Amino acid sequence: MRIVFALLVLLLFSCKTTTKLTAVPHTYPNPVDTTTKPIVYQKKQVYSCGDLSASNDFPTARLNSFVQENDSTFTARIWPENFPINPSPWYAFKLWSKNEREVYINLDYSNGAKHRYTPKLSADGDKWTPLDASLLTHGVDSTRVQLKLTTSKDTLWVAAQEIEDHRRVGQWVKQLSKNSLVTNTTAGKSALGRDLYHLNITQGAVDNKPTILIISRQHPPEVTGFLCMKAFVETIVEEGATNGFLSQYRVMVYPLMNPDGVDLGHYRHNTGGVDLNRDWSKYHQPEIKQVTNHMVRETVTHNNDVVLGLDFHSTFHDVYYTPDATVKRKIPEFTKVWLEKIRLATGLERINEAPGPISRPTSSGWFNQQFGATGITYEIGDDTPRDFIKKKGVESARAMMQLLTK
Repeated sequence: MRIVFALLVLLLFSCKTTTKLTAVPHTYPNPVDTTTKPIVYQKKQVYSCGDLSASNDFPTARLNSFVQENDSTFTARIWPENFPINPSPWYAFKLWSKNEREVYINLDYSNGAKHRYTPKLSADGDKWTPLDASLLTHGVDSTRVQLKLTTSKDTLWVAAQEIEDHRRVGQWVKQLSKNSLVTNTTAGKSALGRDLYHLNITQGAVDNKPTILIISRQHPPEVTGFLCMKAFVETIVEEGATNGFLSQYRVMVYPLMNPDGVDLGHYRHNTGGVDLNRDWSKYHQPEIKQVTNHMVRETVTHNNDVVLGLDFHSTFHDVYYTPDATVKRKIPEFTKVWLEKIRLATGLERINEAPGPISRPTSSGWFNQQFGATGITYEIGDDTPRDFIKKKGVESARAMMQLLTK
């Protein structure tokens, strides 16, 4: 099977789908308007309510107001950056009090959005534990939930998911770049001037190698997808030289596609008020325009044939959005065999796959339209156990390398 895949890659390697050094516009059956729309910025501040204080003055915070209801109950209102928007309310704030006490915090989304993310708690912003389910009470329709917490003079961090902000992702990028197989550059700057990180991973020269493109965090709250991507990429770096994969392939990684949205604590959008995973057509938003141009420029300049594109996301459960039989791609057998290998390696009874045609201007469709590559949206569940997320990332990378290495 590995030989079959290798031969397919070699046969198609010389068939470039583009010779331009910038991404070309593409047409989709279901277009989306991604021109810039206004957003509302949070006011960064400390809210003082008696002896309890709350703050949103840190990257990724989302706390639009904080008011006291009675001696022990407080309401944190959580509003999105703009409308309309996917109702996936992100929240993150700090709490502290002069004396140790029990408090009740209402999360009020006030906009029809339903609670999605199980609260996580931390003493330092780096190590996180889920809130015990017995301490979380849902309202009638889940547009309002209540957390029972113990506060003290020590800061308590409360967030929808673990915090992986621009600085923390940058630390991971620098750490990984200590390996001689990895080089760390940028694909440009976000609208607010944050680096669009890029990792180049290969052994030896980059020229004339089939290439895999990997991206993550188009949607700010989707941390579980990012965690899986980390394990996937780290496995390639750790094992890709010894198994021969990186001597044959180039891997290009863009781990934080929406750094402004992440650091501003957005539900979904960038500072242009747009879902970036709908902008892979006309490239109205600077993040998508710069990353797509970087991908095209790099692969054309170095005569790389892009054969696979993976976009890591999060949703309510693990699922792979894959191309169906109507989508022509360079390695048509890859998806089925790869997913079966992942299933066996992780001990799953079945793989949740949702194949479909290219219909909307998303990254997976763009990988195919721009390069003729297989484009897959790799979704991890919000509450998937973290140890299983890592295992899935590791085994997915191993299965890919085994299939593509001759």
